[in-house]
Amino acid sequence: MRVIATAGHVDHGKSTLVQALTGSHPDRLEEEKRRGLTIVLGFAWMDLAMPDGSLEPVSIVDVPGHIDFIKNMLAGVGSVDAAILVISAEEGVMPQTREHLAILDLLALPEGLVALTKTDLIDEPEWLDLIELDIQEILVGTRLEGAPIIRVSAQSGDGLDQLRSALARGLTALPPRRDRGRPRLPIDRIFSMPGFGTIVTGTLSDGHLSVGEPIDILPDGPSGRVRALQTHNQTIERALPGSRVAVNLSGIATDEIGRGQVVVTPETLRSTRLLDVSFRLLPDSTNPLRHNMAVDLFSGASETPAHVRLLAVEELLPGDEGWLQLRLERPVLVAGGDRFILRQPSPSLTLGGGEILDPHPRRRYRRFDATVVAKLETLAQGSPDEIVLQSLEREPLLSEQDLIAASGLDKEIAGEAIRQLLEAGLIRGLDEQRLLISASAYQQIVADLQLLLGEFHSQYPLRQGMPRSEARSRLLVAGAGGLRKELPQRAFNELALQANGDGLVASEESTVRLLSHTVRYSPDQQKAVDRILQAYAAAPFSPPNAIDTLDLLRGDENLLESLVERNVLARLPGAVYFRQEDFVAATQKIIALARSNGAITLADVRDLLDTSRKYAQALLEELDARRVTRRVGDERMLRGLEQ
Repeated sequence: MRVIATAGHVDHGKSTLVQALTGSHPDRLEEEKRRGLTIVLGFAWMDLAMPDGSLEPVSIVDVPGHIDFIKNMLAGVGSVDAAILVISAEEGVMPQTREHLAILDLLALPEGLVALTKTDLIDEPEWLDLIELDIQEILVGTRLEGAPIIRVSAQSGDGLDQLRSALARGLTALPPRRDRGRPRLPIDRIFSMPGFGTIVTGTLSDGHLSVGEPIDILPDGPSGRVRALQTHNQTIERALPGSRVAVNLSGIATDEIGRGQVVVTPETLRSTRLLDVSFRLLPDSTNPLRHNMAVDLFSGASETPAHVRLLAVEELLPGDEGWLQLRLERPVLVAGGDRFILRQPSPSLTLGGGEILDPHPRRRYRRFDATVVAKLETLAQGSPDEIVLQSLEREPLLSEQDLIAASGLDKEIAGEAIRQLLEAGLIRGLDEQRLLISASAYQQIVADLQLLLGEFHSQYPLRQGMPRSEARSRLLVAGAGGLRKELPQRAFNELALQANGDGLVASEESTVRLLSHTVRYSPDQQKAVDRILQAYAAAPFSPPNAIDTLDLLRGDENLLESLVERNVLARLPGAVYFRQEDFVAATQKIIALARSNGAITLADVRDLLDTSRKYAQALLEELDARRVTRRVGDERMLRGLEQ
């Protein structure tokens, strides 16, 4: 299904032409019919005969032509496939004709043509020739340059078949609408019907909607469900991208929502108050665009006050293009690649327009930053893999689904770009490939980790390495909106493992360390270690207690922790320490006795090892914790021998 919009000066015959093409008059309000002009958006539809003989359902959005209603006009042309620029043969090109043409050009509509209307009122063919020459002149340099100019009369029907044929040829050349799996329906009309409740209409893009599906209204709107769907007065179960849709909403009242908000499926898109954009100031603009200038942003069906931040120049002159960051007074919901228009609030006039490059910049940029300009140039002109890579560098940790959404690309194109980047090593997968990270972000995070480890080793030279949990909590990475966050545990473990494989850090069972770090004891420390080991060897199952151990180590707690980390000493519950080999020997004796007796008590262990109750209890609690034994009343049983 395709959507066509009309555009042109007031009273040049747009609505009458739509009625002649479709058999349905698009004006719906009594005031519109009384005054003979369109105030709000009107809609009609027809089945258009295509060159291959098939019939294509086509929606027509009839937009207002009067200058007072141009804001409604902008809401109508934001999501369409083609436009008919309507020009009256009686009056020819008028000021608003030029403004509507400029808007169509700025919105980069893929197809368009000109309908020269009211030709039945002109008796002199030479006049029509002159009008056509004027039209051809104003089309030069726009996307409609060279477009067909069809002479028509809505009253007599002359030229209507040629107009339909020209539309069919233009629409045939268009690629299919993309389904990115993240449906957006900008709301351009809201009303209520008895027995149905709230109904909204709009042009669906980026995905499909189904009956029964949960939806959110963004920004700042309620949640509900799709109760029913209609297209061209036909009830449907599933609405496809590019179609004009009426959505019956369940659980949402008409006074809870407003025009310009967007119907989306949950957790697919988020709103923003900061935009990175490319922009072109119209050549006939009377003034340059200046930094911090107040403007109105038009995108989809929304109108939002904003302030301009010029990033690369002091001011933008008429006809020039540049990079802007728009600071919005309230949130909007847009996606990368969307087209937009900027208008001056007072006096009201169109300034220019362009493309949204990044709907979620992480921060406000410094002006004249060459790095920022390079990034925007890549987003504006780069290949799919460059766009995907830039999207991932803005937010380093994303799932593949979120990365595809952030890129603004077609799902298949973005997916293929991700696969190519993975093969090229420009992005990496973490957490069993569920999280993706750019190679540059990976290198930066590893560099940050190395810095952390260097500081840790300097502070604790006798420690084998930094505990993994501590390293993860201190290693903050950039996230959405410039916030810094911890890596998920599995992602951190995978990153540490990859860094280990790359020879950048040593990733061990419970610690992470620099490859260059080794524990070296001073002569005095080594003497203390030898002393403590001799004392432990003299009474293997009744070793010195914690206080005596520290005394033998001259109160060096770091040295004690080092011996535990290096598995020289085993730390047991109750601040009890054993030499590692003595703990292993005691464990083997306990297991053998328990296997022989079927169960074992604390007294049995005390007698077996000729030790005190304190040490016997510490050993059994450690074996319980390691799931070697299980306590049943006053006895312990080997877990493998339980009945």
